Amino acid sequence: MDIGLILSAFQRTLGQVHDRRFLRVLLIGVGLTLALLVAAYAGILWLLQVLLGPEATLPLIGTVTWLDDLVGWSSLLLMLILSVFLMIPVASAITSMFLEDVADAVEDRHFPHLPDVQPVPFWDALRDTVNFLGLLIAANTLALIVYAFVFWIPFAPLVLFWGLNGFLLGREYFTLAAMRREGRTAARALAKRHRMTIWAAGILMAIPLTIPIMNLLIPILGAATFTHIYHGLKSA
Repeated sequence: MDIGLILSAFQRTLGQVHDRRFLRVLLIGVGLTLALLVAAYAGILWLLQVLLGPEATLPLIGTVTWLDDLVGWSSLLLMLILSVFLMIPVASAITSMFLEDVADAVEDRHFPHLPDVQPVPFWDALRDTVNFLGLLIAANTLALIVYAFVFWIPFAPLVLFWGLNGFLLGREYFTLAAMRREGRTAARALAKRHRMTIWAAGILMAIPLTIPIMNLLIPILGAATFTHIYHGLKSA
């Protein structure tokens, strides 16, 4: 496990934030991340309205009238709480949208000697995104059973949540970054050889994804960081 490589990759990513090209992608990514989060939140409210009726009383929130409260302060607090869970699939969707642009910006600055790559065909990228979202949702749904058995152990559900989603997100981010230059088969083989480093990097990404407001930045910063990690592991 190469923690030094992970920290170096993240440091390089932060060092490029002021780059106008990178900053543009970051700001667009934050805007779309927020839009997807609000859309996912509205979908949750609609589902709760269908299941529980027009209003319900929630701990810390009080009475919520669901869709009528979408722009209210109580709803904002509820959205911040739900973002801890909703940001995992949102981050996955944002990655597939912006990884190409982020990786190009990173490579143009830090690896200018590399040849251009052919973008992954749209339908292939869409298929991978849908398949991974399905896996992500299914794994987290099944994990709820495990959480129910360990909820009495302090921090155990949170640690398991980070571990599971760190593994899944790390594998997805790394594979997408590597596929641009390695192809699908070689990218998966490289990920398998360095799975512990990739898992650790995924956990370090999953943790801030559970912190409201900060989590809006993580999908784009994570895509850049995993681009650096791929090149670091490839040259190791």
